Amino acid sequence: MIKTRVKPNHIIIFSFISASFIGALLLSMPFSIANSASIPFIDALFTASSAVCVTGLVVKNIGAFFSLPGQMIILTLIQLGGLGIMTFSTAFAIILGRRFTLKETVIMQNALDNQKVDGFRSLIKYILLVTFCIELIGAALLYTHWHLTLSYSRPHTLYTSIFHAVSAFCNAGFSLYPDNLAGFRSDVVVNMIITSLVLLGGIGFIVLLDLPKLKFWRKDRVKYFSKISLQSKLAITVTIALIILGMAGILFFEWNNTLQGMPLKEKLLCGYFHSVTPRTAGFNTLPVQRFTSPTLLINIGLMFIGASPGSTGGGIKTVTFIVLLAAAVAMLKNRNRVTAFKKTIPRAIFRRAFIIVLMGVSWIFLATIAICAIESSKLGSSNFALKNLFEVASAFGTVGLSTGITPALAPLSKLVIIFTMWIGRIGTLTLAFAIATSEESPQYIYPEERIMVG
Repeated sequence: MIKTRVKPNHIIIFSFISASFIGALLLSMPFSIANSASIPFIDALFTASSAVCVTGLVVKNIGAFFSLPGQMIILTLIQLGGLGIMTFSTAFAIILGRRFTLKETVIMQNALDNQKVDGFRSLIKYILLVTFCIELIGAALLYTHWHLTLSYSRPHTLYTSIFHAVSAFCNAGFSLYPDNLAGFRSDVVVNMIITSLVLLGGIGFIVLLDLPKLKFWRKDRVKYFSKISLQSKLAITVTIALIILGMAGILFFEWNNTLQGMPLKEKLLCGYFHSVTPRTAGFNTLPVQRFTSPTLLINIGLMFIGASPGSTGGGIKTVTFIVLLAAAVAMLKNRNRVTAFKKTIPRAIFRRAFIIVLMGVSWIFLATIAICAIESSKLGSSNFALKNLFEVASAFGTVGLSTGITPALAPLSKLVIIFTMWIGRIGTLTLAFAIATSEESPQYIYPEERIMVG
């Protein structure tokens, strides 16, 4: 009898896929759908996968097509997917006072990308406490603002506020409004609340743990900045840089396009909003389907990089991106070590970053080709190949921004997008470790031979 060894990463993958199918079954039920309509199972699976992978790509209008129970199922999937199913499972085990086996501890270390055993239970409690507190504060701010502002004709209930706060913090991008958040593009308060929730959810829980150490009002701010971990420094630095560069690019290419005719304040607000949300959130205040090709490419880059490690977001992650940049700089300067902020980055981390990027690019490339082949009759339409690449990158980065082609895709194309969302949320590295065989120590070394590259 052949025994198969179940790796910790297998458990993580199975948890997300099983949650997607359970969610699809629930969303297929009559009580989940409004107006006695019906939904094909592939669309139910697409919606459930998008929710549990906190992507935000939709094939149905969430606010109009699904009933209140259906919307609450989607909201539950968003919360489970944003924090990680294993995090919730562990939290319940902690509440019940159950002791963890070594295997269970390893599974959670892989899920949280944290190899420290000390304070493991405290970290789980901290993650849940921070999450629920931030979401409640965000919901309260949205609810208060919407009810104090009498200019809105749309109904804004406490449930609506909670839904959008959870969706924002979990970087899901789901909205109950048919035009997403386009109706609030000139509202500074709504824009600031949503983007703040997105950034807090996407910066990573380890960084949030470090934030109290930052005291910018002191004269020795450099000293205080040195007290936070290297991961926090890299995540914060890259996040700020991408917001500035993304905003500059969007304003430049959309100034006379989707931003044309708007007041300066509104243009700046939309530019800022759309430099934050492509980093895995997926909310939009501008019509993405009308973006110029350069803007679409900028968004693809932002979606591919995504949020920070240990966060509710997807993508290859900000720290992965900066590690590769630091490695490139080290190679150009002919240095043997990769450094950042006067710290040396281990070679094992660089190898992981390289694998993540290589597998990410490879999957996006193959998925785009697959959908182009399936939808070959649409290739003659305006920018379909670029829009297709945009949808795949959005799915991989668990973003949710769309050029509008997703609902019209064939079932097989939707299945490719579903797989892409799973891979984007689970992570290419987790998938690679799950597929890989156990490491073997070589008994011999092959001779070297120089070859030409570049």
